Amino acid sequence: MDAVRVALLREVLAGTEWVQATRRFAGSLRSSVAPHGGGLLLVGSAGYEPWHLAAHLDDEAAWSGLPELSPTLVRHRAPGGAPAHLSVGLGRLEAAGRGETLLVVTPEQPGAGLLERVHDARRNGATVLALDGGDRDLHALAHDALAASPAAPIGDTGAGAGPHAGAGAEPPADGAQDLDLDTLQHLVSAAAGENSVPAPLPRRRFRDRLARLADELTSPPPPRW
Repeated sequence: MDAVRVALLREVLAGTEWVQATRRFAGSLRSSVAPHGGGLLLVGSAGYEPWHLAAHLDDEAAWSGLPELSPTLVRHRAPGGAPAHLSVGLGRLEAAGRGETLLVVTPEQPGAGLLERVHDARRNGATVLALDGGDRDLHALAHDALAASPAAPIGDTGAGAGPHAGAGAEPPADGAQDLDLDTLQHLVSAAAGENSVPAPLPRRRFRDRLARLADELTSPPPPRW
């Protein structure tokens, strides 16, 4: 998802809590991996590897001049023969400590084994962040957390679950828009690479914003050369 599409998505979500919530969480991520930090570790659950977020953060690191945003993907199972940067196993979490940041991303329950490793990393001084489906045990371990809503079409205008910061969050204001974890990752990664907060786009009716986003997302990308 390029910058234009992210901007249009934010326009559709204007008036909900999501734009502010994703920028807040991205701010926590960015500040925790400041240049003096020890690196960013990115891990999912046994059934979910956050490949796309790893790629987006790597791109943002290059485009924004913030190499500290480029993550190390930690994998539950690395196939034999995989290159070194794709062969980092869960043992890396045991070595995580002060100055490092551990970002856990999963739509499902993380599982007892991963939670134990996350607990050890936090106890050893690592900063723990969670971008997930709202697991209470994971949020209890995280220094900051943001949970997606159950997957729902962007065009659904009913009140949704809205963003949750940590376990036991209060329901959002009426009119909040459901947002799935994949879309949430796009917004967070884009916000993490921003050098400044863009000026707000002119307000339009929700249907107008939705129609414009649909046109942009279904049109072919412009030629690169």
